[in-house]
Amino acid sequence: MSILDQARIRLLYYGFLLIFVALGTVFLSVYLQGLPLLTTTSGVLMVAVAALFKYLTYKPDWRTISHVLLVLASIVNLSTVFVIIQDVNIMIIQVIILVVVFSFYMLGVNWGMFYSLLNLLPVLLFLVMVYDHNYYIDFKPEKIDQATIIIGVFANFILIIFIQSHFYTAFLKNIKQLKDTGEEQAALNIKFEKAIEKAEKSSQVQSEFLSTMSHEIRTPLNAVIGMSNLLMMNNPRNDQAENLEILKFSANNLLAIVNDVLDFNKIESGKIVFEQTKFNLVELMHNICGGQIIKAEEKGLLFKLDIDSALKRKIIFGDPTRLTQIIFNLVSNAIKFTAQGSVGVRATCLEDRHNMITVGFSVKDTGIGIKKDNLENIFEPFTQESITTTRQYGGTGLGLAIVKRLLELQGLQMHVHSVVGKGSEFSFNMEFPVSTEAIAAPAQKVKQGGQSELVAADNHISDVASLRVLIAEDNPVNVMLMKKLFSKWKIVPTIAENGERAVEIVQYGNFDIILMDLQMPVMNGFDATIEIRKMPDPAKANIPIIALTASALFDIREQVTTAGMNDYVAKPFKPDELMEKIQTLVAKTV
Repeated sequence: MSILDQARIRLLYYGFLLIFVALGTVFLSVYLQGLPLLTTTSGVLMVAVAALFKYLTYKPDWRTISHVLLVLASIVNLSTVFVIIQDVNIMIIQVIILVVVFSFYMLGVNWGMFYSLLNLLPVLLFLVMVYDHNYYIDFKPEKIDQATIIIGVFANFILIIFIQSHFYTAFLKNIKQLKDTGEEQAALNIKFEKAIEKAEKSSQVQSEFLSTMSHEIRTPLNAVIGMSNLLMMNNPRNDQAENLEILKFSANNLLAIVNDVLDFNKIESGKIVFEQTKFNLVELMHNICGGQIIKAEEKGLLFKLDIDSALKRKIIFGDPTRLTQIIFNLVSNAIKFTAQGSVGVRATCLEDRHNMITVGFSVKDTGIGIKKDNLENIFEPFTQESITTTRQYGGTGLGLAIVKRLLELQGLQMHVHSVVGKGSEFSFNMEFPVSTEAIAAPAQKVKQGGQSELVAADNHISDVASLRVLIAEDNPVNVMLMKKLFSKWKIVPTIAENGERAVEIVQYGNFDIILMDLQMPVMNGFDATIEIRKMPDPAKANIPIIALTASALFDIREQVTTAGMNDYVAKPFKPDELMEKIQTLVAKTV
């Protein structure tokens, strides 16, 4: 209970004792005077007070008891004025004051006003009627002697003083409690602000740590994957090619694990922003499943991609990167957990409203299935169905967690139907705005094997052999990798070991494009880019610059753009992706 409610109960408890004593004294006085009506009234009130006191000790329902007391006081007060004594003396006035004080303190403003007017207005009316000699009833009033009046006045004063002092003390305690609570709240707010600040710092430190670790892991991975690609170009023997494929496969698996951790951290930090760009859903689905078909066939699985014909000539708006992430994770899981049988991917147009379509996506497999009790657990981060599953199939347990979070952030829900030993089906529905632009039938991508990336890039050798390329890179392994890669394209790049050296070389040389590492000694890639953009020669100041970064900072794209770079490629990169960006940027400056 609050301090005021406790005070109300104590007031009733001790007030009843005072009232009972006062009524007993009045009862004896009027009884000895031979006043039957006042004697009966006093006796009835004593019985009522005793009954209410008993009820209070049984159940502290102070509201109900207060109402009963005020109703009794009003009835006795008005009956005394209009019938018993037919007069308004000091005792009546004190009773009215008691009703006013008691009703406001116990029941609040509204009820206080009601009971105050209930007692005051009739008494004022009585006084007006007596003044005009208009009041008369056929009943002889009882006369109270001075002793009884003194007893009543004394008892009423005691009650008024008791009520006032009791509630004054309660109000002081309440104010002190509010002050203490305010001070505690202020202290808690300070602690809360410090906790938020600490959490934000912790989150920032975590992000920076993950970015640093990503850079440290991606840098050697870039060399491993890059060198694997270069060695596979040199027509290795069958046994060497097999070893290189295993090496590249393992490196890509490690990269996928790093990417999963970083993506999940980005999602949990609320840094995900969904884009609205135009894309061809059919072409995107073929791109996603192109590489996965090879993995399925290597395991002897039948892979089927079924796309609704209604989607084939539509351009839609959405975030193809995040949709790719969702479908890719589901398909990868289906292949991983299916030893024999098939994996099916389906995209169905569920509703076509001309400017908006609803597409149902599903990935179905004939794999190990999931127990009903574990269906919720598989979407938790770093969790798989069981430790046995983790040991047998590997993985971080982040794939489905990422899928679920990405869908939830868009207000969507994943549906799972699974039977142990027979397989699983993951499905979800997604709405897309539709462009009015019509397209030709999408050309399907040819399946690409181990050397396809470099072969695609080799097709452009004749176009790029004359390019003047400056590479700012401090890691000697990456420098060697870039030299070997560019030699395949008949390009001899110029190397700068840090950002400061890159700025000096640009001042005295002419280049078509710059590949700029971001984290370098002496001067980093951001500062070097800013210095180059300040050069007075427009040809040098506007040289296309591509950031080469192993960093995984959430806002890396924004940082690159702010520094004045034209684009960025994340390490480890695909050779054909790098060459495509180089050609695009150079073509714009010609």
